[in-house]
Amino acid sequence: VARSAPPDGAVCAGPGSRRTEMAEQSDEAVKYYTLEEIQKHNHSKSTWLILHHKVYDLTKFLEEHPGGEEVLREQAGGDATENFEDVGHSTDAREMSKTFIIGELHPDDRPKLNKPPVSVTISSISGCSRCI
Repeated sequence: VARSAPPDGAVCAGPGSRRTEMAEQSDEAVKYYTLEEIQKHNHSKSTWLILHHKVYDLTKFLEEHPGGEEVLREQAGGDATENFEDVGHSTDAREMSKTFIIGELHPDDRPKLNKPPVSVTISSISGCSRCI
């Protein structure tokens, strides 16, 4: 059964709904954002990114980021999980990042992040005069 994404910024919760650690602690519903909405926040006045399906608003952290503002701005509006993990952030950095969580990527949009890269394989056929 196909499910449509909630309106931008809609809160999705109810019996059996998935909650973030942050939401469990405050007993509030998880706020889900669509990928389309997150992609709009890709500039210095509003810098959002995705880490492990959680949505972070890092706008106020840009100038404080030890790796520089540009690193975050390059990832803004998209999934930065791989780059975040490649850098090898400390436990302290991971704990501090939790303070910037504003919600989660809508479950319907999560498969869009996991699409394998498109690759084309060209093989030659033995004896084909048109194949090189």
